[in-house]
Amino acid sequence: MRAFLAGLEETGDLKRITRKVDARFEIASVLSLRERGPAQFFETVGGSPMPVVGNLFNSRARFARALDIAPEDLDTACLNALQNPARPVLIEDAPVQAVVHRAPFDLGALLPVPHWFEKEAGAYITAGVIVARDPETGRRNVSIARLRLEGGGRIMAGIARNHHLAMLAEKARLRGHALEIAVAIGNHAAVLIGSQMYLGLGDDEFDIVGGLLGEGVELVKCRTVDLEVPAHAEIVLEGELRPEDLIEEGAVSEFPGFYVYYGPGIGGEIKCVTHRRDAIYQAILPGYAAEHCLLGAVAIGATLTRDLRRSIPAVRRVLVTEGGMGRLHAVISMHRPRLGEGKRAVLLAVGLVNLLKHVVVVEDDVDIEDPRQVEWSLAARFRGHEDLIVLPGVKADRCDPLHEDLVVTKIGMVATTRPGDGEAGGRSEFARPPAAIYEHVRRNLDDY
Repeated sequence: MRAFLAGLEETGDLKRITRKVDARFEIASVLSLRERGPAQFFETVGGSPMPVVGNLFNSRARFARALDIAPEDLDTACLNALQNPARPVLIEDAPVQAVVHRAPFDLGALLPVPHWFEKEAGAYITAGVIVARDPETGRRNVSIARLRLEGGGRIMAGIARNHHLAMLAEKARLRGHALEIAVAIGNHAAVLIGSQMYLGLGDDEFDIVGGLLGEGVELVKCRTVDLEVPAHAEIVLEGELRPEDLIEEGAVSEFPGFYVYYGPGIGGEIKCVTHRRDAIYQAILPGYAAEHCLLGAVAIGATLTRDLRRSIPAVRRVLVTEGGMGRLHAVISMHRPRLGEGKRAVLLAVGLVNLLKHVVVVEDDVDIEDPRQVEWSLAARFRGHEDLIVLPGVKADRCDPLHEDLVVTKIGMVATTRPGDGEAGGRSEFARPPAAIYEHVRRNLDDY
């Protein structure tokens, strides 16, 4: 993360805020008002010695830059990582363990954790990559969940029951013990993206991180728990989740932008904190915010592209849109799909990703990152009486703002050509200048 921050500062894409700010809602307000554009670096937060950085990955281009690739190559890089993972490398000495704090302590005094929204009951860690191990198999799981400070070393984890971390916690409960966790804060973009990939339970997300980096990510053993964490993170919290210890969460923000009431979260305790000597605390603005939405969108789009291609080779790419909260809407690009393949892609997509409820299928001559072109495709190629799919009463995710009893209506719109549409005299034949002249001008456009 540090090298990336230095690069942003060199190009004017990092704004340093020198005035003292309050972690209670002031950081949230600045990040919200400056949701786009430069990352925000808060040099002085309350009485904490740690600065805070936010809005770090608030565009697809920013993620690509962190991976040292062109923006148009981001999806390809994610797919390549899924297909060519690289196992982590264990090292002994790590910058993240330069300073060690052992309980008792107050996490709120050690770390400048922001309070985000008015009705939430406490400060939330939002960019913490959580590492745990399956109590049955010993396999590693890497994910992100919101962690609320409860005073002292106590925490509350807000986790949906279908998330792998919740499943591991339940396995631990049935075995009569707590679940060890480690929380890494201040990570390379590859670690954040990898943690959000839709993998099978037991698949190691750190392998995908290595695929994104082009080499195994360096990990270090924790000081007090049997887990490994990114050696070059800024901060690591070591402790446990206690699945029998349920804590009512109350109102909490979610990616649609609303408050939701999920009921109790899982209690836990942090017993050790390690960090760099001059650690930087990374925060992600939650709710309907660009960084929060895009982090999920990039990873979900990559894994869904992989999974759809296994059944439908014509699929080229899936874009999970930011406007759809980075979770609920997708655009699928296909190359010359056969009759019925577009509808099949819609059905598979909503079946594979529980969150999706609105899917548009277009051909690969349409730039799916350009909403104007997608809308053009709907206007030019979508036949409402034949190409609209309406699926009422489908299982929904608890995050969907419109679900009723966890079901929702899901919609697909297939906006693709049919055989003969683009032929001479067909109603989808594009009007162009003569091909030879057009290509000559295109190749020499800078001369005009």
